[in-house]
Amino acid sequence: MLTGIEIHPGARIGRRLVIDHGDGVVIGETAELGDDILIYHQVTLGGTSLVGGKRHPTIGNGVILGAGAKVLGPIVLGDGVRVGANAVVVSDVPAGATVVGIPARPVDRRPAGADLLPYGTPCDETLDPGLKSVEQLRSEIAALSSRLAALEEAATQESPGATSRASSDQRG
Repeated sequence: MLTGIEIHPGARIGRRLVIDHGDGVVIGETAELGDDILIYHQVTLGGTSLVGGKRHPTIGNGVILGAGAKVLGPIVLGDGVRVGANAVVVSDVPAGATVVGIPARPVDRRPAGADLLPYGTPCDETLDPGLKSVEQLRSEIAALSSRLAALEEAATQESPGATSRASSDQRG
């Protein structure tokens, strides 16, 4: 009651579990957690049934569960999984994947060499779809500019006098 963290006595928890800003964390009765897991506030490892047996998730080693994440049912999150803030995970997640959204879906988000990502997701701008579109447009403009420069160069080499004639026509 003092911490706002509810861990059922039947839950199996590995070594070095860190619950950062623990208020609102719930770990259900049949949950199984591996080693080196980081859980942020308002995370629920919950069941989806009142029937006996395995009802709660199994979490692999080295997993980060972002703030407000809900991992529901007898599903498995593999080693090294990252769950983004407020994601709702209702199906298995393979090792090394990052999932975000409701329902959670995999995204290609894990930068090489990143061991600890705050709140389960990287803090760069590539999550912004508008920024992605702008970057794509910049790339296309650069490619078109390159092609235009090559065409202009080729045209100049084919008729070297064309440029000087055009210049004198403008002056004259």
